[in-house]
Formats: sequence, C-alpha cells, structure tokens
Amino acid sequence: MQHIQSLPSWLTGRVAARGRDLVARALADEGLRLSQHAVLAAVAEHGPLAQAELVRRLEIDPKDVVGLLNELGDKGLVQRRPDPRDRRKNAVSATPEGLATLQRCAALADQANQELLTPLSTAERELLITLLQRLHHADQAQ
Repeated sequence: MQHIQSLPSWLTGRVAARGRDLVARALADEGLRLSQHAVLAAVAEHGPLAQAELVRRLEIDPKDVVGLLNELGDKGLVQRRPDPRDRRKNAVSATPEGLATLQRCAALADQANQELLTPLSTAERELLITLLQRLHHADQAQ
C-alpha cells in the first residue's frame, strides 16, 4: 500500500475527492449539487447557450443536461427561450436569481477550498495551483 499511496495519481485523486466533498457540502447550503453548479456557471458565463453547446462545453451526457436544466428551471435559476440564431432550438440563460445564487456559491466554494488548503502557506498554495494548472493544460494539449 505504501507504494500506491506515494503515487501522484493516487494522492491527487484523494485530495480531489476531499475537495469535491467540501465544495459539495458547501453548495448544499444553496440547495445545489456540483453538477447543477457547473451547468449554472457555464450558462452564466457563456449564455445564452443551446443545450448542445452546453453538452460540449461541460463534456457531459446530453440526457443528463435535460434533467439538470429542468431542476435548475424549477428552482427559477435558468430559463429556456427560443434561440435567436435558430428558432428550432432553445437557448438557456441564467435568471437574475440564478446569477445571485451563483455569486453566493462562488463564495461558498472559495471558503471550502480555503479549508482544503489550510495546511499550506500562501506561497505553497500559489505554487500548488500553478503546478496543477500546468498539468491540466498539458492534458488539454494532448
């Protein structure tokens, strides 16, 4: 077990799981799950978006997007309207309540990440984020 637990892939997986758990618990205070938060954030940042574009941006199953949008729509956080570029499609956008919820969620996620990084100094946090970004961008380039 010692060898496995020393592997970067194992360590990053364990830390990522803890981070997801901390953020998920924080978002639950707003009544959202991680997947709902991701959809709301994408729509707020890039919207109005067609559902197909949302699927491409988030790399999630199209069947899941419909359910997530229905849940967010029921909460009044997103709305679907005819896409002005193609009236056969719907474009999804965040409502004012959705934008306010997203702002509160950002603060909650920041707090959860601060808790995750508590054992590190400010310089160590910055270095960790820089290194993780480098690994992430290298993965995207392949």
